[in-house]
Amino acid sequence: MRQVKCFVIGGGLMGSGIAQTAAQAEMEVTVIDVSEEALAKTREKISDSLHRLERRGKLGDASAVKERIGYQTDWAGIPEADLIIEAVPENLALKQRVFQQLDESAAAGALLASNTSCLSITAIGAATKRPENVVGMHFFSPVPMMPLLEVVKGRKTAKATVERAAAIGEKLGKRVIIAQKDYPGFLMNRIWLPMVNEACYALMEGVGTPEDIDQGFIDGYGHKMGPLRTLDMAGLDVALAAMEALYEGFGDPKYRPCPLLRNMVEAGDLGVKTGKGFYSYADVGGD
Repeated sequence: MRQVKCFVIGGGLMGSGIAQTAAQAEMEVTVIDVSEEALAKTREKISDSLHRLERRGKLGDASAVKERIGYQTDWAGIPEADLIIEAVPENLALKQRVFQQLDESAAAGALLASNTSCLSITAIGAATKRPENVVGMHFFSPVPMMPLLEVVKGRKTAKATVERAAAIGEKLGKRVIIAQKDYPGFLMNRIWLPMVNEACYALMEGVGTPEDIDQGFIDGYGHKMGPLRTLDMAGLDVALAAMEALYEGFGDPKYRPCPLLRNMVEAGDLGVKTGKGFYSYADVGGD
């Protein structure tokens, strides 16, 4: 049986995790990014992650998985792709430019997916002549570890496209939920973002420490991780961009991002990936 050919556009935190997960599911994967320097960082992230899993006994052969991943700065091979997942930064104009290019290059039967966590799948699909083939595949960070995949139906997304995306998600080992309507934040972020935003306000106003806020959610509500630690894992910049999209999309002041969160992003304290967020991480790349 022929391997599924998957292309991931963007090799950042999410893109590298998606590529790794697809390769672990025995797909043939190619990561596309803007420079060789960016790709070198992606390759290193994936290699480190795979070898950590191997050392912990959660992966058989890291080298075999790495061999299924290619890296390139051009779009050669896109016409042969079965699945293309866009994972560029959360900027609608940027994503629309990517999908315009995909529309010109990808095969007619290719599944075109966006990993956006908050932006309109309908608006992204409108940049193409085939919005029925455009779907949201919202992964959660860190992608290799988090079991959830949120499949999002745009206004013109075909039912068959949603079903195909869900089937691919299951092949990737994910538990799939479907957002049947394309409203800001989809299913999960419109619920989760106001909660973590309020946790930021509670911290900013001195109501509690990060440790007490997080421990309260663990012991009081049964969460495995508190909201502030989760923000550190996801990336504060990613969370802020999603909050801003939610605020703009609904035009409701209840979604206004907390000034503390915005201030931390401006300072470059983005969480685990920079070594400092609501907590400090001395060894960013450690086990």
